Amino acid sequence: MQKKWEQKPSTDPFKVESFAKELSINEKLATILLQRDIDTFQKAKDFFRPSLEHLHDPFLMKDMQKAVDRIRLAMTNEEKILIYGDYDVDGTTSVALVYGFLSKQYDHLDYYIPDRYTEGYGLSQQAVTWASENDFKLVITLDCGIKANDLIAQGKELGLDFVICDHHLPGDQLPAAVAILDPKQSDCKYPYDELSGCGVGFKLIQAYCIDQDIPQEVTYGYLDLVAVSIAADLVPITGENRVLAYYGLRILNKNPRPGLKALIEVSKIKGKVTITEVVFGIAPRINAAGRIDHAKTAVQLLLAEAMEAAQPWAIKVNEKNSTRKKVDASITVEALAMIEGNVESPEAKSTVLYKEDWHKGVIGIVASRCIEKYYRPTIILTESQDKATGSARSVAGFDIYEAIASCSDLLDAYGGHKYAAGLTLPLNKVSQFQKRFEQVVSTTITKEMLTPLLSIDLAVEIEDLNEKFYNILRQMGPFGPGNRTPVLVSCNLQAYSKARVLKEEHLKFRVKSETGHYFDGVAFGMARYVEDINQGAVFDLAYTLEMNEFRGERSLQLMVKDIKIQG
Repeated sequence: MQKKWEQKPSTDPFKVESFAKELSINEKLATILLQRDIDTFQKAKDFFRPSLEHLHDPFLMKDMQKAVDRIRLAMTNEEKILIYGDYDVDGTTSVALVYGFLSKQYDHLDYYIPDRYTEGYGLSQQAVTWASENDFKLVITLDCGIKANDLIAQGKELGLDFVICDHHLPGDQLPAAVAILDPKQSDCKYPYDELSGCGVGFKLIQAYCIDQDIPQEVTYGYLDLVAVSIAADLVPITGENRVLAYYGLRILNKNPRPGLKALIEVSKIKGKVTITEVVFGIAPRINAAGRIDHAKTAVQLLLAEAMEAAQPWAIKVNEKNSTRKKVDASITVEALAMIEGNVESPEAKSTVLYKEDWHKGVIGIVASRCIEKYYRPTIILTESQDKATGSARSVAGFDIYEAIASCSDLLDAYGGHKYAAGLTLPLNKVSQFQKRFEQVVSTTITKEMLTPLLSIDLAVEIEDLNEKFYNILRQMGPFGPGNRTPVLVSCNLQAYSKARVLKEEHLKFRVKSETGHYFDGVAFGMARYVEDINQGAVFDLAYTLEMNEFRGERSLQLMVKDIKIQG
């Protein structure tokens, strides 16, 4: 798929020169920092040296004191407390964090993860009924609850109190909870509103420790869970999230909890664990527990206190992930065939597919796979409990949640974010929804949104690249949304030797500049360029700079994002 290269705006040369001298770095690195609004020595110091002292006071969050007071009251009165979280990575890490911490302070405690297939996303009717029947008095919801007005009202009638910890946008009316911790509330003065659900849970235990004079170092031991949630939930790695991710990754690399250590082993992650390793290695395995079976398995893994206990759970979720990969690969083939077989598809601005026997647990992944080939807002639907239920994924710049909301009269339920959402509707309205959704998208999406953009940080000459340059780039991490790995572009390159095709789809080659400098490059999914490159074509490369370690040897390597053949 051809991408549009978009160069970041140029920076005032005088400012670049001055800032580079102040930091004692070269001007190209100074440019990258200035592009990220790091324009003073103090900002650069805070960026390169994140500190736990930069974390905000948890009591700045609206209702935090109320939440802590209600937990203390429950403990004083020996009431049963239920920790409730969703079945995805953010939900399960949240439960492992809050339950794991509170279980060391209090005995009358349990946790609950809903079943993806019989209960669905968010607070469930079954859970409210179960909590009441089992004499719980306080329910702490994590990564959900902000829109569960009816269920929380019903729970209140049954004698349940709720403390909501969420990070999703609230509705027009808030649930009747004792306390609502959600920095996205319009009247919440908390300085940072992009926390993950697990991040909000972390702030709760941080506040509890302050209230109870428990050293903050106790809470920092849970940051490996927070880092996993930040990576998996794709929240911006800026501000407080960047500090949490930075220190969480340090734990993951030095002394992770047994469950995460076991996951690192079964994922066969070699070398340093970064956000990328979490996203592609750890998170899919945690998610697979709830996609293929029940997510309680993931929580049991994350709560394990010894490797002997963790390893069997890790093996189990790894097996679930292998099953998940086979299932989603099969469904992706079917979905792509449906798109290709639809005569209206080439002109469509959206994709909405339905098949009654598709596996509910992987349809979100399939939606993402379809976007990789057909870059447009995509919804994949299947049948579940006599309803059509689906997952939606979007393209950069397009708010798929709002597009779905425009079709709300056809739906039983929907929820989510700008780029990912879920929905449920009657089976007999699927066709009508497909037409309506296409109409909504067609009238609101722009041509630019339908072309994938590749944001370029900086144009460099190949000869500018060296290990010192790479080491400073690396210190700009953790990388992720809001702080992407810098993408560089070098022009007028040629192959130094014959390019090789790997596994029929990838490309490996050595490039040289006009001045004779050369580097190895790896281009995933770009085997189509092999003929041009081997025939001596001149080309431009967009890439990130990585360090390749092989048999004890280290060398810089270009991880290619796109290739443009000149002429």
